[in-house]
Amino acid sequence: MASQNDQMLQNSISGSNQTNTDASTETTTSSKAKRKPVKPRSEVWDHFTKFVSDEGELKGKCNYCKKDFCCDPKRNGTTALRNHLNSCKKHPHFIETRQAQLSLQKNASDNDVNDLGTLTTWKYDDNAIRKALVHMIIIEELPFRFVEGEGFRSFMTAICPRFRIPSRWTISRDCYDLFIEERSKLKSFFKNNCQRVSLTTDTWTSLQRINYMCITAHFIDNDWKLHKRIINFCPISSHKGEAVGRAIETCLLEWGLDKVFTVTVDNASSNDVAISYLKKKLANWGVSVANSTYLHMRCMAHIINLVVQDGLKDVNDSVMKVRDAVRYIRSSPARLKRFKECVLHEKIESKSSLCLDVPTRWNSTYLMLNTAQKYERAFERYESQDPMFKIDMGENGIPDYYDWTQVRKMADMLAHFYELTLRISGSRYVTSNLFFSEVSDLAFILNQWINSNDLDMKSMGERMKVKFDKYWGDVDKMNKIIYFAVVLDPRDKFEFMEYSFSQMYGKEKGVELFNKKMYQPDVEQFNDNSSQQLSGSCSTTGSINPKPKFFLKHHYKNEAIQEEKDDFDIMKWWKINSERFPILGKMARDILAIPVSTVASESAFSTGGRVLDSFRSSLTPKIVEGLICVQNWIRPLNIQVNVEEDLEELEKLEEGMLYTLSYLC
Repeated sequence: MASQNDQMLQNSISGSNQTNTDASTETTTSSKAKRKPVKPRSEVWDHFTKFVSDEGELKGKCNYCKKDFCCDPKRNGTTALRNHLNSCKKHPHFIETRQAQLSLQKNASDNDVNDLGTLTTWKYDDNAIRKALVHMIIIEELPFRFVEGEGFRSFMTAICPRFRIPSRWTISRDCYDLFIEERSKLKSFFKNNCQRVSLTTDTWTSLQRINYMCITAHFIDNDWKLHKRIINFCPISSHKGEAVGRAIETCLLEWGLDKVFTVTVDNASSNDVAISYLKKKLANWGVSVANSTYLHMRCMAHIINLVVQDGLKDVNDSVMKVRDAVRYIRSSPARLKRFKECVLHEKIESKSSLCLDVPTRWNSTYLMLNTAQKYERAFERYESQDPMFKIDMGENGIPDYYDWTQVRKMADMLAHFYELTLRISGSRYVTSNLFFSEVSDLAFILNQWINSNDLDMKSMGERMKVKFDKYWGDVDKMNKIIYFAVVLDPRDKFEFMEYSFSQMYGKEKGVELFNKKMYQPDVEQFNDNSSQQLSGSCSTTGSINPKPKFFLKHHYKNEAIQEEKDDFDIMKWWKINSERFPILGKMARDILAIPVSTVASESAFSTGGRVLDSFRSSLTPKIVEGLICVQNWIRPLNIQVNVEEDLEELEKLEEGMLYTLSYLC
């Protein structure tokens, strides 16, 4: 009886539990039925199908190639699916981009709007796009954060959505990797295509108060092309001569360059110490030419600057009046706008903008005077329209006819030095053959000014001649290697040298100096060993080559002088004739590569100032060197860097700014 009761109680409990379980199941089922399914948000699910594998793992199967990948949202995500989608060979879009497509590539240096370009083939290459992005960052001097900008990302999404844009950190690493790669190529190029190098060097202090030194190597390769390569842009502990010399030595050792022909530096006394240090090192290495007699080249542009600065110490009142007038016009947008209206009324067609000079920079004074004198009539009209003009000019007064006459004369005088500086500052063409001819022409001009009846011109000429004679008054003060550069120019040769000596020192003394410096064997600076080092080879008989002057006097001297033409290419002439004059040809490769100014190194500081601006002051010196050097190496040789914008565009920009300012006022 008891067992029957227990059985009934157990059945009752089981039934109750079953009822509760059924009720709970119904509740859960009804709850699940109410929840809406979540639609996958990733776009990859347009190309994949979800399924659960036999092992219970959530996977996605490609709709095209049927490959499956784990896609658990907590452990895997959709990265693997997305990567596969970009490389799936059965994906229709992949088939389209894998095929070579036709493309019209327009030359970067071609400005002809009618030229449609060259028809080429193109296909998607992720590495090529990434490398092109690195090139753009370096060439255009863009900040690394540019790749993370909203505008650039939007642009890339529109033109190439498949390209995965790298981060700023990745781009910085790519830029430095490119520097390492290009440096290795350049080292190999130096080894196989270069005889000797001539260096230019200068120092610069950045906004972060870090002293940088730039070293640029100049050389002519086996194909007779002139090269300018920055090989060092690094911090330097001190501007003292020995520190500069050690830094140059370290750079040469790192690059494996020991055959240094000349080093062009400015006139700082510390550079004399640096050159002396290098002479000792080159002698120890056993690679010096003529005991490094010709190693030190003084920058011609710096000497010209010193000459002109001495001439402008006592600026006349006319220059002061023009400077004050330009300053008054430029001090207010309203005044500048009114002045432009005067220019239109006077029908002056010049597009030059008024510029105010920096008194310590004579070239800016020349540009100010040369531009202002074109607007003489506009200044006269402006005087009648602005009553405050005459009052604010003060004691100096407004420039009159006499002042403008003096300003034109001053501008004409300074134009000689300005154009001379431009000619000798080139780094894409040979300048060593210009040195002596430019110096002799300048001496002739200064002598004319000294003998002038104009007191201002006479006084300026005398002040300039004193500084001129300090550096170039005596032929022994100049680096005598430049005499060979003139003779090796087939348009000048010995005949022009004799004429230049006579022009500088008078006919009698000039001829005497010419015969002494160019013909007498007892003053020959090249001994037999130096001659062999300079020419870099031995004669066909196996003996040491005779002295270079032997070939100049007895072989090359009989060569006909080439006619002076605008399109004459001295490098092309020597490339063609170097087989006829093999010894002189090797000499010409070294001598014609000598730069007569340090502008090539100084121009790197302009790049450094833009790379190390106030917004990118955290860049390390290693990255700075990489960016500046690589930009110099990968830029094509025939591309001229123009840092000045078109004047018409500046005029339009200026007019827009004036309109905005007048509206705000």
